[in-house]
Amino acid sequence: MTEVIFMSNKKKNLKRLESQILSLFRNSVSSVLNYKQIASKLDIRDTKGRNDIIRLLHQLHNKKQLIVKQRGQYQYNKISVPTQRAKLTIIPSGKGVVKIESHEDEIIVPKKFLNKSLDGDLVEVSIHKDGKFFEAHVDSIVERSTKEYVGVLDRQKDFGFVVCKGSKIYTDFFIEKEDLKDFKDGEKVVVVFKSWKERKEAPHATIVKSLGLPGELDTELHGILHEYGLPYEFPSAVLEEAAFFSDQISSQELKNRKDFRKTLTFTIDPKTAKDFDDAISFKDLGNNRYEIGIHIADVSHYVEPKTELDREAYERATSVYLVDRVVPMLPEVLSNGLCSLRPQEEKLTFSAVFVLDDSGKIHDEWYGRTVIFSDYRFAYDEVQNIIDQDKAEVEAQYSLTGKKYAVPNEVFGAIKNLNKLAKTLRSDRMKKGAISFDRVEVSFLLDEENKPESVYFKSSKDAHKLIEEFMLLANRKVASFIGKRAKKHAFVYRIHDEPNEEKLVNLKQTVRSFGYSFNLSEKNINKEINGLLLACNGTKEQNLIDTLTLRCMSKAVYTTQNIGHYGLAFSHYTHFTSPIRRYPDVMVHRLLQKYLDGESSVSESTLEEACEHSSQREQLATKAERDSIKHMQMVFMEDKVGMEYDAVISGVTDRGIYVEIIENKCEGMIRIMDIKGDYFRFDMDKHALVGERTKKTYQLGDELRIKVKKVNVIKRFLDFVPLN
Repeated sequence: MTEVIFMSNKKKNLKRLESQILSLFRNSVSSVLNYKQIASKLDIRDTKGRNDIIRLLHQLHNKKQLIVKQRGQYQYNKISVPTQRAKLTIIPSGKGVVKIESHEDEIIVPKKFLNKSLDGDLVEVSIHKDGKFFEAHVDSIVERSTKEYVGVLDRQKDFGFVVCKGSKIYTDFFIEKEDLKDFKDGEKVVVVFKSWKERKEAPHATIVKSLGLPGELDTELHGILHEYGLPYEFPSAVLEEAAFFSDQISSQELKNRKDFRKTLTFTIDPKTAKDFDDAISFKDLGNNRYEIGIHIADVSHYVEPKTELDREAYERATSVYLVDRVVPMLPEVLSNGLCSLRPQEEKLTFSAVFVLDDSGKIHDEWYGRTVIFSDYRFAYDEVQNIIDQDKAEVEAQYSLTGKKYAVPNEVFGAIKNLNKLAKTLRSDRMKKGAISFDRVEVSFLLDEENKPESVYFKSSKDAHKLIEEFMLLANRKVASFIGKRAKKHAFVYRIHDEPNEEKLVNLKQTVRSFGYSFNLSEKNINKEINGLLLACNGTKEQNLIDTLTLRCMSKAVYTTQNIGHYGLAFSHYTHFTSPIRRYPDVMVHRLLQKYLDGESSVSESTLEEACEHSSQREQLATKAERDSIKHMQMVFMEDKVGMEYDAVISGVTDRGIYVEIIENKCEGMIRIMDIKGDYFRFDMDKHALVGERTKKTYQLGDELRIKVKKVNVIKRFLDFVPLN
C-alpha cells in the first residue's frame, strides 16, 4: 500500500515538473534552453531532479511539444498547439482575459502566462484545460497596443520609473535617462510602451506628457481620460474646419426643407445644459389629434463624410460626461453653437413628425430635413413645476432666471397634452414588457474651485419622462421605418439581448433573503423583473437590487443585425435623437436621408465595423464617467476620516466587503483583516462572509454602522471599519 502511495506521489511530482518546464517554454516561445538552464530557472540542484528534467525533455520532444534546435537544446514547438489571435484585456486582479470565437465566454489568462503582453495588445494564444476550466496562454505578441498609461514618475539620477496603479496595468515602466528630459519627480505623467527586453523585469516606456501634480482635479480627470484613450483636445485641422461654417441659412437650403418655424417649438433640458440637440413642436389638429414633431440637430449637414471633422467625430464616437465637465464629440462652435437648438434662433434639423390621438395611436408619420425656430428654452425643473401645480406659471425657485413668470396658455396646453400622451406611451411600453429602472443618480454640488460641497440625488420625474418617451418614439419609429421595408437596407440598430440566465438564478437567491419572490419559471421574465423593481422601490435595499438586476442584463450595443431591444420591449430600435454627442446618430441621419432619396444600400460590413467601434468607445466613456464620480467621492470623503455612518453592504469578496454609505452613496471597503472577533470565510453562494467560530454573517444588503478609516484620493480607495 505504501509503495502505491509513493508511486502516486512520484507521478504527481513528475507531472508538476513537466508543467513547470512547459510553462518556461511557453512564456518565452523563442528561447532555446538546455537542461542546466531549466534546472537553474526552477532552482533544482540535486542530481535526481536534473535527471528528471532530462527525461521529461525527451518525452516532450517525443510528444512534439518541443523541438531540438541542436543537441541538448530545446525550443517550444508553436505548431504543436493551435493558436488563435485575440485582443488582450487586463482586469483589476492583474490577470488577462481574451475573447475567441470558439468559446462563448471570455477566457482567463493567468499572470504567469501573460508572456510580457500588456492591455490592448494583439496576441497569439493557445487554449489549455485546467481541471474543469479553460485558460489561455499568450504564445507571442503580434502587435503592441499604442495605448497610453498613466502613473507617477519616480525620478532617480540616471533613470526613472513610472509607477502605475491602474486596473489595466500589472507592471511599472522603466524610463531611460534620455527619456527623462525635464519631467519632475512626483509628477503624474502619460507614457507609451517602448520595448520589453528579454530578461528585463519591467518594460521600457517614453514619457509623452506631464499632467501635473497628483490629487489636483484637472490632473486626475485628464489622467482618467488618458487611461481610457479618450482625447480632450481637438487637432488644429479640426478646429479650422469647424470655424469655416456660416451661421446664416441660405434661401436655397430653406427651399429643400420642410418649414416648422411658425409651429410652437421648445426645448426641455437640464438647467446646466449648453448643447440642445432635440426640440419638440406641438400643434393641436382638433378632433383629439395632435401633430408632434421631434426635431433633432442636423449635424450631418455640417459634418460630411471624409472630412477632418468627420474623422475626429468617428474616432471619439461619443461625448464624455465627467463630474464637472463635458468632453464633446464635436468642437464647441458646432456642439454649443451652430447645431445647438438655442431659443429664438432658426436652426437646421432632421425631424420625425407624428400625428397621434389621445390613446397614443399613430395615424401618420413623416421623416425628413426641416428648419425650426425654437420659441422657448425650458429646464426640467420649470416644466415639472408647471406639471405639479397645474398652472401656466413657473415659480421663482424653479425658474432659470430666478424670477417667477407666466407661460402662454398655448405652451401650458402643449405641456399638459404632451405629458398626458407620454404617460400613455409609457404605460403601453410597460404592458408590452419594457423594464423600468428608476435609478437614483449621484451628483455633486461644486464650489467655485470645483470641489464637492455636498452630494445630491437626481431622480427621473414626469418632465424627464415626457422628453424620454418622445425620444424613444422617434428612435423606435425611425428603426421600424427602415427595418420593416420589403427591400433590405443596411442600417444601424441599437440592440439589447435577453438577460443572462445564470445571473438571474443568482439574483433569485439573493432577493429571497430579503423576502422577495422571483419566479424564473414564468414565461414573461420582464413582468417578474418589473414586479421585483416595484416591490423594492423606496426600500433600503433598492439600490442593491437595482444594481444586481442591471448586472443580469446584456449590454446594449450598436449593430447592423437587428434582434430588437429587450429592455424597451421594441422589435426595432435605433439612436436618432442625439447626433451632437453620439456618432451612431450621425450615421443614422445619413442613412435615413440616403434611403429617403431612393439610393441603394451601403456596405453592411463597413457599417458593422463602425458600429463595433462606437460600442467600444461608448463603453470606455462610461468607465471614465464612473471613475470621475469615484474620484469626486474620494475628494468629498477626504476630510471625513473618523466619522461614523449608516451603510449597506453592496458587495462581498474573499478580500472583504464593499459598503455603500446610505446618506451619500459613497462606496468603500471593509478589508477582511479589519473585521475582528473571528476568522471569516467567503461563502460565494450566500454572497456573505461567515465567521468560523461565531457564525456571524456579513451578507449582501445587510445594514451596518461603519467608521471611515482611510481615504486615498490619488489611488481612489476608501477604507471603512465596522462598529459593534
